[in-house]
Amino acid sequence: MTQQSGNNDMVVFINVFIVDSVNQQRLVDLLTQVTNVSVRHAPGFISSTLHRSVDGTKVTMYAQWCSVEDYEAMRKDLTPLPYLQEALTIAKFEPGMYKVVKTFVPTDEHA
Repeated sequence: MTQQSGNNDMVVFINVFIVDSVNQQRLVDLLTQVTNVSVRHAPGFISSTLHRSVDGTKVTMYAQWCSVEDYEAMRKDLTPLPYLQEALTIAKFEPGMYKVVKTFVPTDEHA
């Protein structure tokens, strides 16, 4: 679920990994491990959601951070590095950094 924040500095990362279908679960496991052991404990981390494509060729991580500086500080920590290096041996990484413009929710008539 998307978190709302009054912090205008909040930044969203939508990171797409292109992977052979035989390695999709391995990549999901790696990203789950690195998030559990390191990333989620970093100051400024808000949340992340891990997605796998139905066709097995992509894994996408949607992550929210309080600021770019918080994200960059986490990236300086060497703990996640081995997980990410292994992930890059089986997948192509297409990162993206975004600002939330608008969040849409169902109207009351659909609740």
